[in-house]
Amino acid sequence: MIRTVLAIALVASVPAAPAFASQGDEAGMARKDLRAGNVRPLREIERRVLPMMAGAQYLGPEYDPAAYTYRLKFIRDGRVLFVDVDARSGEVLRQSR
Repeated sequence: MIRTVLAIALVASVPAAPAFASQGDEAGMARKDLRAGNVRPLREIERRVLPMMAGAQYLGPEYDPAAYTYRLKFIRDGRVLFVDVDARSGEVLRQSR
């Protein structure tokens, strides 16, 4: 019976693990790329982009290590907006309207 309970607890915990790992991997990759000098600091990119998004609430960033891009997420008037930024140059690549 104890084995059954432990097996159920183990199986129930497995699906949640990859979600936490990918979030940690994303942040870890951003730190690794920053230390290697491959990308600009997120704070520097935010200082450039946030003034462009007056009236919108900043929700946070996502980092794509394969493309060296940040996607900054905002919400304005109930609509989610994205600003994609080249993490190497800090240049805005795309902005949803």
